Order: sequence, then C-alpha cells, then structure tokens
Amino acid sequence: MAIATPQQKLAASLEVLRDLQAGGRRVFRSADISRTHRERLRDNGFLAEIIKGWWMSTSPKSSPGDTTQWYASFWAFCTAYCEARFGENWHLSPEQSLMLHAESNWVPSQLVVYAPKGSNNNTQLLHGTSIYDLRQKKMPPPDDLTVREGLRVFTPEAALVKLNETFFQRNPVEVQVVLAALGQGAPLLSRLLDGGHSTVAGRLAGALRRMGRSDQADRIVLTMTTAGYDVRESDPFALDVAVARAPNRMSPISGRLAALWKTHRNGVLAHMPPPPGQAGDANAYLRAVQDSYRQDAYHSLSIEGYSVTPDLVERVRDGRWNPEQDGDDQEDRDALAARGYFQAFERVKADIGAILGGAAPAKRVRSGVGEWYLQLFAPSVAAGLMKPRDLAGYRDQPVYIRASRHVPPRAEVVPDAMDALFGLLDEESEPAVRAVLGHWMLGYVHPYPDGNGRIARFLMNVMLASGGYPWTVIRVQDRAEYMSALEAASVSGDVSLFARFIATRVGA
Repeated sequence: MAIATPQQKLAASLEVLRDLQAGGRRVFRSADISRTHRERLRDNGFLAEIIKGWWMSTSPKSSPGDTTQWYASFWAFCTAYCEARFGENWHLSPEQSLMLHAESNWVPSQLVVYAPKGSNNNTQLLHGTSIYDLRQKKMPPPDDLTVREGLRVFTPEAALVKLNETFFQRNPVEVQVVLAALGQGAPLLSRLLDGGHSTVAGRLAGALRRMGRSDQADRIVLTMTTAGYDVRESDPFALDVAVARAPNRMSPISGRLAALWKTHRNGVLAHMPPPPGQAGDANAYLRAVQDSYRQDAYHSLSIEGYSVTPDLVERVRDGRWNPEQDGDDQEDRDALAARGYFQAFERVKADIGAILGGAAPAKRVRSGVGEWYLQLFAPSVAAGLMKPRDLAGYRDQPVYIRASRHVPPRAEVVPDAMDALFGLLDEESEPAVRAVLGHWMLGYVHPYPDGNGRIARFLMNVMLASGGYPWTVIRVQDRAEYMSALEAASVSGDVSLFARFIATRVGA
C-alpha cells in the first residue's frame, strides 16, 4: 500500500475544513477537528488558535500580525463562545445592542457579555481584544431581547430606555439612526409607561423633536402626562452637534449615512480649499486629466497591492498589451488589473466631460459607478480569472477590509446604503463635501466584491472636477496615512484627518 505524500495528507485535511466551512462558518472548536488535521492545517496557515479550544479559518497568504482574519471572525466567535458557555442565557449591553442596531459593526476592544453564570472574568483574545463575562442576577424579560445575526441583544426600544444621557452625547449618530428607524407603534411607549420612565420620555421626546419628529415627540409627552407622569422635555444632544432631520421613517443604514453626512459636513468645509469654479475650457481640463493617467494608474493600483510598473501602464495605454496573443499577459493578474483600470479611467473621463458640459454630477455618478466597476474587471472575466457572475454588481456576501476594525454593512442592506449615498450626493451643494464624504462613504459601505478603493478615488475625482479642482492623485507612499485617516473616520468618527489629508493633496 502506497504511503500518502505530504500533499495528499494536506489535501485530506483541507477536505475536512471545507466541510466544516459549509454555510460560511469561520470558527470551530477543537472537538470539531481531529488533532492531526488541526495541527496540519495550523502548520500550513489554514487555521489559527483564538484561545485554548477555539480556532478560526485563516489564509496562508496572511502576513504575521495581520488582523483581517480575526476581525472577520470576531462576532462569529463571540456568538459561538457565549452559546457554548451560557446556552441562551446571555446578552450584550444596551449600549452595544444599540450600536449594532445602528449598523455600527466595528470590533470593540472589549466586549461585555451579561450572563447569570458569568464569572466576572476578562478573557484575552487576539490582537488586543477581549470578552468580559459579567455576572448578573437574572436575565431581562424575554420581550426586551432579540437575536441579531446570532448575537443576543436588547431590542431597539428596550435599549433606548436603558441608555443614560451621556451615551446620547458621546454617540449622537447611533441614537439618531435608531430613532429614525422607529415607527409610530407602541413598543417604545409601552416600555416608558410600564417602567414610569418620565425622565427618559422627556429625553427621547427632545431628541425626536430636534430630528424633526415633532409628532412622535408630542405623542410621547401627551401619553405619559395623560397616564399621570410628570414629563419635562429636554434635548439630550450637545448643542454643537449637527443633527440630521429625519421627518420620515428611514432604514437604519440610510439613517446612519444621513446622520454621518450631517455630522461631518462642516468639518470637511473647514479643511478643504474653496472650489476654483468649474473649468472654463473643458477640453483643456480633460487634457490635464489625461496627462494624470500614468501617475494615477500607477499609484491607485499600487495602493491596492498590484505590482504595476510604469512600463506596464504605458503598454496598456499604447495598446501593446494583448492577452489574446500574449500568454504572459493573459495570466498576469497585475496586467489585467492595469487594463481594467485604463478602461474604467476612460469611462470616468467621459463622465467628467459630461459634467463639464452641464450634466448633474450626482446623477452622472449614479449611472456611472456600475459601469466603472464593469470596466475594472471585464478583462479578468475575459481571461477566465473571474466568473461572469462577479460582474453582476453589488456584493451578496460579507466583505472585510484588510487590517481594519470597521466591518462594512451587511450585504442585504447595501442597495439601501447606495441609494442613500447617491441621494446625499444629489442634495449636497458643495463639491468638496461630495468629493471627501463621497469617497469615504463608498469605502465605508464597500458595495462591491473588489475594487472599492479604486471606485472611491474615481468618485472623489469626478466630484472634485465638478468644482473645478484638479485631478488628485493619492500616492502609494502615502498609503499608511491614507488608510489610517479612513480608519479614523469609520471607527472613531473623526473625518477631519481624512479631510485634511485630501486637502493637502488637491493640486499637489
């Protein structure tokens, strides 16, 4: 009987892992995989230990210290770990519950879990994260809890009633998102009435009124006072916070983007130079855009990790790149990316020309973004490196940003998010705001399976052009600062770093 080769043994282990990963599973217990398979997969970079007895899928291509795989597995691990320890008797805090309902899915440094069988112990996890299991006497009433993607959380109404005023001041965007998503139903009022929460009622009424929901604010005050409670309405938001008006019910992701736009708009204007005004000579402007192509393609693709040389850029532009006749080109991922970039750049240039000719910038982008995506990846599909279905449009799977604590919105809310983004671009009068916030928000939503960074930079430059700003190249040597500024905007809620970053490069 022939002895199995190392490759055959690894293949057998990978088959076991493939079966375990069915349905998108990323986290496993030691008991799920035999020690032999476990160690073989670990040694070849396909598994990594989270804590003793718990493992997650990884990629052999991951570099040491890469946080991507862990951030992609964090919430799944927390769910599986808590279910294994506490069954159904656990839940997250009201604060974390509200953050999740507001589509704020970034990975916290410490996740607090409440459970009657908690041990008041902090378990250290990977990359500086931890999970603290806090002992509580009993579980909340069943009606106060719900399950969201496996996580046991407070319902939006129950969370709002339990929050203190400090949370409103520290997290105004998240509060606005959840309030904007509430209907006219009774769940919130019934909780306020049952608990006699007159102070909370006054706080929520004040918040709703500031958001343009006076009808709901009046109903809360009238109902509580009629029931005999003394309600003193107060605005819980800080006076200098820009609150987005939401007179109509909005989905959480739409409300989130609207609130973020309103919050950060003035900060962008404070850092960006005033628009020069739309170019008088459209042809001269387009020639300048074309002259930027070589540098822009090199830097934009290099930021994404493609090894693109100036020679490759020139071969693509001059038509000397031919995958049908050159086998090396057909197999070269970098060359395919460069060809796709050239095709997309040409379409973007046409959109700028239309805008300079009088087309509405936001409407042109709404129709153009999907075409940019198609052009970016059509060469890879033609060469067989991607499936035709990959050109379908918005992603239908979770996606994760390398080394980022920001977890992009769930795939099912992406269409709503993009509609909201296009609407915000259309309503915005300032080109600089459309450019900076449009770039950041497209990356925040991450609507496509790939190419989001390139498309975001295209969007930025189209909106810059609408105000007469020059085509702006973000250089690969600035990648660390660029990504850090985007991370600060998405996780810490500080867009000022990104606005300053773009401002210093406009016209540089």
